[in-house]
Amino acid sequence: MGEQPCYTLINFPTDSEPHNEMQLKLDLEKGDIKKKIEALKKVISIILSGEKIPGLLMIIIRFVLPLQDHTIKKLLLIFWEIVPKTTPDGKLMQEMILVCDAYRKDLQHPNEFLRGSTLRFLCKLKEPELLEPLMPTIRACLEHRHSYVRRNAVLAIFTIYRNFEFLIPDAPELIGTFLESEQDMSCKRNAFLMLLHADQERALAYLADRLDHVHAFGDILQLVIVELIYKVCHANPSERSRFIRTVYGLLNAPSAAVRYEAAGTLVTLSCAPAAIKAAAACYIDLIVKESDNNVKLIVVGKLSALRAASGEAGSRALPDLAMDVLRVLAASDLDVRRHTLHLALELLTSRHAEELVSTLRKEAARAQLADHDDAQKYRQLLVRAMHRAALKFPEVASSVSPALLELLGDGSELAAQDVLTYLRHALYAFPEQRPKVYAKLLECISSIRVGKIVRSALWLLAEFAESAASARAALDVLAAALPALAQTQDDTKPEGEKTETEKNAGKEREAPTRTLVTSDGAYATQSAFNLPKAQSTDSSAGGLSSALREGESFTAACACSALAKLALRMDDPVQANRALHLAASLLAYHKQNAGTTGASSGLTADDMEHGATCVRAAAAKPAVIKDALLGGSRNALAALLALPDRAAPSLLPEAEQQQERSDREARDARRVDVETGINFAVLAGAAAAAHHDMFELSLNKALQGRTTASEERGKLSKVTQLTGFSDPVYAEAIVAVNQYDIVLDVLVVNQTDDTLQNCTVELATLGELRLVERPAGVVLAPRDFATIRAHVKVASTENGIIFGNIVYEVSGASMDRGVVVLNDIHIDIVDYIQPAACSDADFRHMWAEFEWENKVSVNTNITDLREYLQHLLASTNMKCLTPDKALSGQCGFMAANLYARSIFGEDALANLSIETPLHRANAPVVGHVRIRAKTQGMALSLGDKINMMQKCPPQKQPDPIAAA
Repeated sequence: MGEQPCYTLINFPTDSEPHNEMQLKLDLEKGDIKKKIEALKKVISIILSGEKIPGLLMIIIRFVLPLQDHTIKKLLLIFWEIVPKTTPDGKLMQEMILVCDAYRKDLQHPNEFLRGSTLRFLCKLKEPELLEPLMPTIRACLEHRHSYVRRNAVLAIFTIYRNFEFLIPDAPELIGTFLESEQDMSCKRNAFLMLLHADQERALAYLADRLDHVHAFGDILQLVIVELIYKVCHANPSERSRFIRTVYGLLNAPSAAVRYEAAGTLVTLSCAPAAIKAAAACYIDLIVKESDNNVKLIVVGKLSALRAASGEAGSRALPDLAMDVLRVLAASDLDVRRHTLHLALELLTSRHAEELVSTLRKEAARAQLADHDDAQKYRQLLVRAMHRAALKFPEVASSVSPALLELLGDGSELAAQDVLTYLRHALYAFPEQRPKVYAKLLECISSIRVGKIVRSALWLLAEFAESAASARAALDVLAAALPALAQTQDDTKPEGEKTETEKNAGKEREAPTRTLVTSDGAYATQSAFNLPKAQSTDSSAGGLSSALREGESFTAACACSALAKLALRMDDPVQANRALHLAASLLAYHKQNAGTTGASSGLTADDMEHGATCVRAAAAKPAVIKDALLGGSRNALAALLALPDRAAPSLLPEAEQQQERSDREARDARRVDVETGINFAVLAGAAAAAHHDMFELSLNKALQGRTTASEERGKLSKVTQLTGFSDPVYAEAIVAVNQYDIVLDVLVVNQTDDTLQNCTVELATLGELRLVERPAGVVLAPRDFATIRAHVKVASTENGIIFGNIVYEVSGASMDRGVVVLNDIHIDIVDYIQPAACSDADFRHMWAEFEWENKVSVNTNITDLREYLQHLLASTNMKCLTPDKALSGQCGFMAANLYARSIFGEDALANLSIETPLHRANAPVVGHVRIRAKTQGMALSLGDKINMMQKCPPQKQPDPIAAA
């Protein structure tokens, strides 16, 4: 049965009782309707399992076929579809003549459902001897009063004409006449579809007579018309002018599917800027009105592909739609917004730059009021988009800076670090705007309380305080943030030197206590000392002051460094000494209050030494230190911003890297060797181009899914042996992974001289796997074989195991069922992981956010650091984010960040820290790999994969780092 065509999938329980042929005959012959229905279902399941029961055929024809019950009619259509209709020598069975007469009666039945379902059944028949007597009746069904019968009659005629043209040679003329007089849209669609494939000229003539009325047709017919126009215009380009107006009209059709196909067809038929603009506008309208996020992403991808493929015409037409693209930002999905912003920036020109930045500013103001889960990430995307817009068009930077500084807030936002990244770039690249941006930064820095953001802001204050006035203003801001430091000297006075007023002010008045009864009946006392204290209204208690006094230790050290740099920039000795005094006071404050409640735990030894060194250097002012602090940091910043990946954060790292790779391949393709032969076919122009059917290509892409490296090497690389060669039943499986589905093609071989009845592969799963359907049993003749297919659904990226056994019965023997235990099939996590790219900031954020970590020790025989990294990347399908330049050289140590994303959208991070002992020659690599993921299963499965990888020797292959 595996070699025969299959049209219907039926699921039967595997734990059903063995059938009794005598009981089945009795139920089919003398049972009531319910018993006959159950018996007929059992017969269908028996035939599907591979057994043949010829004795029941005549009983079904005599006692079941004449019944008029609708359930029995449905089951009989399935039964006649799967039952063998020919004798072993290939001739039609005599009993089929009776069945053919029953078909004819059903085609003349007054019930339209029976007629229509019978016509659909006739599409599946492959025996022309059965169809020939029915042809007059099938033709008569074209004139039935009900549209359900008529449209199925058209399908039946279409299928018969395609398979057995000699049975109805005049089918195109018949359907053409039917199409002229038909009014129902579904019937017209089926008829037009038949003419499209059977007689394209006739379909074209019908369409040409009704070009002005296509907009009034139904959507199902309009889709077929679009397909016809595409095929005709590609086969005969001179017809484009005749039909392109019709395609333009279909861009305004009520159906979204019609508009989508019409837009795709339009850009393949015409390269004019007006056509490209109309198709892009149609795509944008579809994205805005469509509610499904997956559809939005697909259409945004089509827009991006249109921009890349349209060339010069697209560069003239599409930039006018950059603002229309921003309408898609009303979507709630973060991925849709990210792709939209990336596309809008790609389309942006200087003519619309100011308007786009204004729109993004309004969107950022609106996003500040949002409180959904992805609100912070969306604000971060807007900051990055405005950063890239300012980098691409410097004339809009003056309007970008105030908007971004409003998003800085207290520094707790995800976007705060991106805001400071933009300020760093703006202060360096736009000198004419530097005073305004610097003054705005001075206003905002007092409210920042997050240590990481404070450190970046302090560096900017000290680095770009180029005038004495700006340096003095920065010093005033820092002095105002540390009002308590002036009291440190007073706090160190002896007790006897303090005035009575100070002593009384330092004491707290005792408050009376009161007795309370708690919820469990116990007594408790309460006084003012254990009541919650009111928050201080002093503005210096929060923001920058809190970050410097009670924040991270390194923040105070950075403040000392910034104050020292300010002191070096000031020509006035009084102001320079003031800066150094503030830095020394900050160090003294932390040293004195180390370990006290409410303050930080004190500076670490490294931070204390760093701060003290900065103070001493600023006081001594040696030339080397002054040049390093004032000139060296600016040179380092210039070198950093010169790197393309550091100039501005990326919205879609993968898309940008793909674009760079495509550009590089295009440049390489233009380099033609001297010995390369001339392809004379390209001189014939577009008319000689190969014909590609867009509809067929899209269907093939949808069916083939994602191709993996293992599939490219061939299916034999995925063969897994399930049983031994000496077992009665030998089995092996080809494991094919396609997105969320695992397909097991199990080859079962009978190695005995007995017939094995009901040979079944029983499977079970362990992990996030689910068996979709139980494989049906087969009958194996001696030394015979069969292929059984099983489908397993995958729910998450974790290692899974498929196990089970083969159960069979020996024909004619009284022994119990035989069982052969199968080897386990381990599902590889690498099949669900794809290399991905992300920015350094996103990597650090995810590293801090993910809670599951798995630390794997390196245990390998590889002695080269670079070779181990290549082996790790090839085995885990991860991508190295550390640039190749940072990995070059030989120092005996290597650190690299790795990143990948699963097909389920799960992120996997890894940090590789390895070294080779310098005192031992040819020593193996040692170190560890730290893995972080959002789920425990992802972290553990990836760790197991790395442990297995270390046991396998590396294979020679291209350098994945260079490709990355």
